[in-house]
Amino acid sequence: MKVVIIGGGPAGIISAISSAKQKENKVILLEKNKTLGKKLLITGKGRCNITSSLNIEDFIKNIPGNGKFLYSAFQNFTNEDIINLIESNGLKVKEERGNRIFPVTDKAQDVLNCFIKELKKYKNIETKLGEKVEKIITYENNVKGVLLSSKEIIEADKIILATGGKSYPLTGSNGEGYKMAKELGHHIESIKGSLVPLEADKFICQNMQGLSLRNIKMEIKDIEKNKKIYEDFGELLFTHFGVSGPTILSSSAHLLRYKNIDKLLKENKIKLYIDLKPALSEEELDKRILRDFEEFKNKEFKNSLDKLLPKKMIETVIKLSKINEYKRVNEITKEERQKLVAILKKFEINIEGFRPVEEAIVTAGGISTKEINPKTMESKIIKGLYFAGEIIDVDAYTGGFNLQIAYSTGFTAGLS
Repeated sequence: MKVVIIGGGPAGIISAISSAKQKENKVILLEKNKTLGKKLLITGKGRCNITSSLNIEDFIKNIPGNGKFLYSAFQNFTNEDIINLIESNGLKVKEERGNRIFPVTDKAQDVLNCFIKELKKYKNIETKLGEKVEKIITYENNVKGVLLSSKEIIEADKIILATGGKSYPLTGSNGEGYKMAKELGHHIESIKGSLVPLEADKFICQNMQGLSLRNIKMEIKDIEKNKKIYEDFGELLFTHFGVSGPTILSSSAHLLRYKNIDKLLKENKIKLYIDLKPALSEEELDKRILRDFEEFKNKEFKNSLDKLLPKKMIETVIKLSKINEYKRVNEITKEERQKLVAILKKFEINIEGFRPVEEAIVTAGGISTKEINPKTMESKIIKGLYFAGEIIDVDAYTGGFNLQIAYSTGFTAGLS
């Protein structure tokens, strides 16, 4: 059987390896970039969060986008399988906070090198770089081959489409796989960014641009219903457009699925609340501020907060507190101090929207799972056409789950 795989990311690479294990298969892996795995190199901030150490059954709980569709794929190729593949090619892994698995070297390039080493073990895999596919050729709803931009036609008995989503287009993920699938009659669920930064109140955020807060507690609420949408503990970053960082990226996966979210964002009904001092109760924080005020009692208010807050936050907090910045600390009233405590325990920011899908870590939406056989990843519309990875309408939270989706669907598509 001649198998053509379109896309040389993690899903495509694992598809090729899985297909090649069946010795009678001739596998051709096509990648339009000059190198394989370009997007893999930027995952986990260049460190590559390979997978999670959670039980494979728990992965589905971390996949709000059609998680149950992946049940068979996860059984076919588990987190242990990907770790074994990497370690058998000479790279050890380590576990970090939140069950995250990384290479001990902290280099995504080393993970990619393992994949390439594994590919080279199979003489029946031919890798063609710099080869762009223009269209998939079919006849009577059966795949027949692919047409390259060079006008060359490669015949195929089976085609695996693993071109990725629409996030990080500079790596080659520009959504062209959706176009190919749509031309063949597949429905594409609305494409949005998931694990994406959020646009927020510019007045507050631009003043603190570049400030990273660690060990904060945050929650995002629908103030119309007084309903908590998401809460987390960890790191948050202020940017020129709003907020980013791990807690915000994770929250976006929940927000984009929240009912009437676009309307609520337009109406300023979605708020971010940050507890800047989660280890202290309001009473304890008030005592802490009193101690600082005692130490700086003859100073102006604006010069009394250095021990309490990062420098970049001081100006904004003073404005929000409405306490005169030139007021002597020993003249600040109890009511003013309590207002300051309230701001630090519930620092409020209005959320205005999502950043573009091109800035997202993963794409939500894609080829409808209703049109794919979950046990094989084969199209229910075109015989011999299979899908793998981010092109499918499945997406997960941060923590290595999205990469595991790529490996598991890729392995399943290659196996079938």
